Amino acid sequence: MRSKPEDQPKTISDLEQKVMDFVWGHGPCTAEACREGLADTHPLKDSTVRTILRRLEAKGYLQHDVDGRTFLYRPMEAPQTVAARAVKQIIDKLCGGSVEALLVGMVDHSVLDRKQLQSVAAKIASKKGTPR
Repeated sequence: MRSKPEDQPKTISDLEQKVMDFVWGHGPCTAEACREGLADTHPLKDSTVRTILRRLEAKGYLQHDVDGRTFLYRPMEAPQTVAARAVKQIIDKLCGGSVEALLVGMVDHSVLDRKQLQSVAAKIASKKGTPR
């Protein structure tokens, strides 16, 4: 079953990803806190950070609350939720909806080794309540 278009996240640029990583790691924050937090690796103008935050909000990754005249941005979803939805898109588009095809491809191309795959299988089994 394919996801509805409105359930599919809009892609984000590498710089937008850096901002999202900062917000995920630091909780609700202002544009200034983002700019300062990224300054060592990505020096940005205040207006650039504000534009990126607005774009991420328009794409559904962030929302803001207003505290006086200050916007406090917070993520709409946990990074794991966003990642799971992105992987589902990959499975639907490139693997014909087959999780098995994705995992076999990951093992065949050394993305996952046997130990990692066994660890994933154990985690899945414990979530489903089935014996290992």
